[in-house]
This record gives sequence, C-alpha cells and structure tokens, in this order.
Amino acid sequence: MTTMTLDQLLDTPRRRSTVRLTRRGRVVVFVAGLIVLLGLGLLISNGAGAALHSGAPETTHSVVVAPGDTLWDLASQAAHGGDVRAMIDHIEQINGLSGVSLSAGQTLRIPN
Repeated sequence: MTTMTLDQLLDTPRRRSTVRLTRRGRVVVFVAGLIVLLGLGLLISNGAGAALHSGAPETTHSVVVAPGDTLWDLASQAAHGGDVRAMIDHIEQINGLSGVSLSAGQTLRIPN
C-alpha cells in the first residue's frame, strides 16, 4: 500500500484548457456581449422613463409669439401671481428652449 501526502495531492499537474478561439470567434463573442449589454440598457431605460412621468399629463395651451412678446410676459400671465422665474424655467423645459429669446410667429406650449 502506498502512502500519499497532501503535497503530492496538491502537486498534480494542471491541464490547460483545450478551447481556443479564432479571431472570428473572439469577434462573435464580443458582438454577442455588446448585444446583451444593449438589451439590458434598453430594458433599464424603459423602466426609468415610466418612473419619471407618472401621473396625469400636464394640460397646456398653445400661444403664438407676437412681435414684442417676451418670455417674462408670457410666464407672468401663466404664473397667475406665482413665481415667474420658476414658470420661465418650466416653459423652457416643456418647449425644449435653450434660452429666453423668442421669435415672432413661434408657437409655445404654456401650462394652464
């Protein structure tokens, strides 16, 4: 009967993996990983969008900008004595404006 020590058991030679990927195989694995990540990103983004816009949609009315109209004038009418600066920010947000400059004939959505 032979006696084996712990060192002999742990000293067994390790086999290397026999799976080798070609260049095409590496590209396929990479593209598959990108598709999985893209799919996960789309699933996560769809769920986040629902959380941002919960509740009933805001009611607005359309206003065509006349010559001489300013965003301050339109916001002060829509604010009904409230904070005009907050209303300006809100109007900019719902209309996708990058600044307070307006053009005559431009149509804006104004909160009711």
